[in-house]
Amino acid sequence: MSDDTGAAPPPKKGGGMKKLLLFVVAPLVLVGGGVGGGLFAAGKMGAGKEAKHEDPNRPKLVLKGAGEHEAPEAHEGAEPAEPNPAVYKSTYYPIEQPFTSNLRDTDGFLQVGIGVSTFYDSKVIDHLKESEMPVRSAVLETLAQQDAAFINTPQGKVALRKALKVAINNVLVRREGFGGVDDVYFTSFIIQ
Repeated sequence: MSDDTGAAPPPKKGGGMKKLLLFVVAPLVLVGGGVGGGLFAAGKMGAGKEAKHEDPNRPKLVLKGAGEHEAPEAHEGAEPAEPNPAVYKSTYYPIEQPFTSNLRDTDGFLQVGIGVSTFYDSKVIDHLKESEMPVRSAVLETLAQQDAAFINTPQGKVALRKALKVAINNVLVRREGFGGVDDVYFTSFIIQ
C-alpha cells in the first residue's frame, strides 16, 4: 500500500515568507490605505468647510423687531428655501415704472405695476436697484409669455407672481450671486 512513515515532507524554503506577506502584510497595507484614504478625504472635506468664509457682502436675514441683525440660520451658509414670516421682517420695495407688454398669441397687452418683498437686509433691494435694467427685461420677457385668458383668473395671477419672482431672482443670482426676493405683488394690473 502506501509507505506512510509519518514523516512530514521537507519544508519549502521561502514559503513562510510568502504566506506572511500574503496573509499579514497585504491586508494591513490595504486596510491602512483605505483608512488613510478615508481620513484624507474627510480631512479635505473638513478643511473645505473650515476654509469656507461667508461673504460679508452677502445679504442677511432680518429678525422681526431687531433691525438689521443676522439670523442664526444664516450662519450655515445657505439661504433657507422659505424663511418663516413669523420670525423674519419683510421689507417691501415698489418698482416705480409700470411694465407694459404684449401678450402671447393675441393683440392684447398687459400693464402691471409690481413691488417685491424680501426677508433679507437692504442689500437685496440695493442689488435690485443696481440691476434694474436686466430685471425689467426679464419681467417683460416673462409677461410676453403669458396667456390673456389664464392670467385673468386668480390662479393665473398667482402663477404670474411666482414666474416673476423666479425671473427676478434669476437675474439677481446671475449678476450679484444671491437672489433674496421672497414675493412679488401687483400694485396695478390692466389687461386690454
